[in-house]
Formats: sequence, C-alpha cells, structure tokens
Amino acid sequence: MICGAEFLEDRGDKSTAEFVRDYADFLETHIERWTVTTQGTLVPEIKRHYIRINPGLIHQCVDEDPNCGTLTLSNQPPGSRSDYPANIIVDAGFLELVRFGIRGPNDPIIQDSLQVVDAVLKVDTPAGPVWRRYNHDGFGQHQDGTSYNGWGIGPAWPMLTAERGIYELAAGHDPEPYIRALENFAGGIGLIPEQVWDAPDLPERHFVFGGETGAAMPLVWAQAEYIKLCRSAADGKNSELIEPVYDRYVRDHRERPAIEIWKSNRQIATVSSGTRLRIQAGSPFLLHWTADEWTHYSDTHSNRTSLDIEFVDLPVPEKPDTIRFTFLWLTENRWEGKDYEIKVHSREASNATGNGGARQDGSKHGQTPAQKRPRVHRVRRVTKSSN
Repeated sequence: MICGAEFLEDRGDKSTAEFVRDYADFLETHIERWTVTTQGTLVPEIKRHYIRINPGLIHQCVDEDPNCGTLTLSNQPPGSRSDYPANIIVDAGFLELVRFGIRGPNDPIIQDSLQVVDAVLKVDTPAGPVWRRYNHDGFGQHQDGTSYNGWGIGPAWPMLTAERGIYELAAGHDPEPYIRALENFAGGIGLIPEQVWDAPDLPERHFVFGGETGAAMPLVWAQAEYIKLCRSAADGKNSELIEPVYDRYVRDHRERPAIEIWKSNRQIATVSSGTRLRIQAGSPFLLHWTADEWTHYSDTHSNRTSLDIEFVDLPVPEKPDTIRFTFLWLTENRWEGKDYEIKVHSREASNATGNGGARQDGSKHGQTPAQKRPRVHRVRRVTKSSN
C-alpha cells in the first residue's frame, strides 16, 4: 500500500495517495493488537508473542482480541480434538514483517516470538535446522510412515529454513548454516523437498531423520526461497526489503496520529479519545451524526477517492461520550433506517480493554433510535455533493 500510494502520487492523485497511506498506517498500528497474545503459555516466561491466526479477523467477529477465540484445525485424526485456543497455535509467519520492512529484526516482540517458535516448532536434524509449520499440524505422513490420508503428523518444511535464513541475515547473522541445510535437504540432487522426516529413522519405509518423505520434490516455492536466500547472502542484505515501507515504519518510525476505521464489515464499538475516526463505505453517502445524543447534529458529505471508496473523518471528543450516526446513500437517495453508535473511551481505558465490535443501537429492544426519533431528517432529499 505504501508503494501504491507513491504510484498514485506520481500520477497526480495526491488525495487518494494520502487515503491509502492512512489505511496502511491503520493496519500497521493494529498489527500487535490483532496478532500478539499477551497471555502466552507455550513458554511460561514469555507472555507476549505472535499467534498464527486470529479467528476474529477471519470471521469479522465483534471481538478482535487475539487472547480470545477458538481456532479449528484441519487434518486432525478422526475423533480427536480439532479446536484449540487461538493464542496457543503459533507459526513463524511474523517473519514476513521483517522481510518486507514493517518491523525491525530486533523488535522485542519479534525476538520473543522467535523463542516461542524455536521451542515449539524447531527440529535440529543432522542435515541442519528445520521448522514445522505450526503446532498440531496434521498435514503429512502418519507416525508409522504410512501415507497421508487426510490427516497425519505434519513434519517439518525446508522452505521455513530458507525464510529463517533471510531473517538471520537481516538481523546481522550468518545465513550460511541455513543455505547448507537446504542443500543437505536436497539430497545431493538439488531438489528441495516439501517436507523432511523429523522423527527417528524408519528403515522399513526408507525414512531417515532429516531426509525427504516422498512429498513433492522439488517444491517450487521452496526452491524459490532458496534462490532468494542465496541472492540475499550474495548481496549482504535482505533482497525482499521494501525500502519505502522500511523507511516509514522502521528507519524513520515516529508516532503518528492514531486512526480508527469503521466500515460495514468492521463495526467497531469503541474508540479512544484523541483518535481520528474514519467512517468508510463503498458508495457516496451523507453522514448524519451527533456527539451529544442529538441535541446537536451535523450532516457531512463523504470524500471521494479514485478507488470507489468514500469516507468521512469525525472528530473524537477528548472526554468519554458516544458518537451516533446513520447514512443517507446519495446514489439511491435512501436512508439507512438505523443508527450506529461508537462509545468514546479514555485512551487508558481503551488500552486496558481493547477494541470490541459494534452493535446496532437499540437492538436489544427491537427498535432503533432512528425509529423512535421522528424529528430527525429521514425523508429529506439531499442532492449529491461534489465535496
């Protein structure tokens, strides 16, 4: 998105470029809030670490808290457990944040998460270090070496060794042990397998500890990761680093005004005081809103972008309050017919409780304030604004 904003700016669309940068900043400032547990148990002394998946983000749930939620894993043995607390399932996907320049290699949460991943997923083989995808992965052969038939034990993936090597290079460490490990996994013929056997030898199956399992060989994207690692090692730097992203979020990182976004598939219920609140939709609208229970109200026309996204930025009161709003959809000249609310919390309270999801005001009683408040402009025609 940062690169896309530069492209838009080069084409003279500065307003949309600013919108895209704002959205990138919104995502960047929510990374830890969405993907880092503060209640880790896998390594008792490490409470904060990245998790594999926040199910609330997938299903657009009202609760985005990574400490909550249940993750259902596929490829599990018949009749066995498949549901786990989301904050105990980990992988090394967070290393992409370093590879692309969103976080620095010495970021404390990156460092803590590496310790967790190494404790839970790392396997040291005679060929070199290798990692499993995630704990309780069921994709791969069975423990006795018989073929995968919808479930298995999920052995380690050499591709993850390549990814770790690029991280180690970015952190100023020697990538050569990871290059050698990949070449060892390739068995002398240069073809890197999808998975390697990470259990004791099974001579009757011709499986050796650290050897290939009969899975895809070569796995093309594992070969690609090996090439990227070799190129990065030759250059002495991470070849996947996106410089404009690194400049914005690592090299020249600074506190930016907080932004929170409400949209139809992310109806937040709370916002911190002092935050910029953006109401976003896919078609032109007039936002009818109040911050004092309709004693006063304002009508604000949405701002256009060249991405078919419209938005309104609302001032957020410094003191706890409630913002209520509804939409007049200008293309159809149609009122939404219900009100939404966002409660304003002090920044300290929001940090303590996290952001919840939205609820439609009045839904407990089967009637919205829009229906109870006939004086509000529900039938007025509003002409399309150029603002």
